Amino acid sequence: MKEIDKTYYSSRRSIRRFTDREVSSEMLSEILELAGRAPTCGNMQLYSVVVTRDAAARARLAELHFNQPASTGAPVLLTICADFERFTRWCEIGKADAAYGNFLSFTSAFADAMILSQQIVTIAEQMGLGTCYLGTAIYNAPQIAELLNLPPLAMPVACLAIGWPDGEGVATERLPLRAWVHEESYRADTDEEIVDLYKVKDEYPANQPFIAENGKENLAQVFAEVRYPRAMNEEFSRRLLEYMRGRWM
Repeated sequence: MKEIDKTYYSSRRSIRRFTDREVSSEMLSEILELAGRAPTCGNMQLYSVVVTRDAAARARLAELHFNQPASTGAPVLLTICADFERFTRWCEIGKADAAYGNFLSFTSAFADAMILSQQIVTIAEQMGLGTCYLGTAIYNAPQIAELLNLPPLAMPVACLAIGWPDGEGVATERLPLRAWVHEESYRADTDEEIVDLYKVKDEYPANQPFIAENGKENLAQVFAEVRYPRAMNEEFSRRLLEYMRGRWM
């Protein structure tokens, strides 16, 4: 059995502060070339990556990511798109009946794009770079698509901030293996077991201030009522579904 760098995986952290050092085009191309060997649905490679380096363009894109520190400070932003446009055009040019403007096809392209995203992260970090996922790509998908001139069957699903780390980043807690691994079938935990599984988050020192700062009773209320509240979830869901209708649905 081959040895793996367990230290990298056990200690990896998202980086939100970057130096001014440039990420060379050659290095980025190598990362993307290697990441392109990732698994893909039917070997169709249903993804595209828009590379944003220009400072003014990055600033416009960062606004759509709510100006998160990682989005404003990274020298490179990679917008990862679920993309059936290119494959559909290839089929149409070949006089094939392409029927990919549907939800099933979107899930295939979404999976391809996210697998590629993580492959990029792993390779970039093992080369010494720092990365951070910007999940807001989904929140503002219509505006990002317009800014990047995406065609109908290409949709932003993730954005990666990439650069040379300025510091080590902040360590975060993780649920124990038992919380998310189920043997043979899904295990139904009791309320007491759920509470016990989430102690790692509830008792994590860095999480404690959030409870008091937001006037909440516990961390669950911080997540559900402050960070990802009902009204926000429903509004962004409405916008996303409206955008997808006529394209993927």
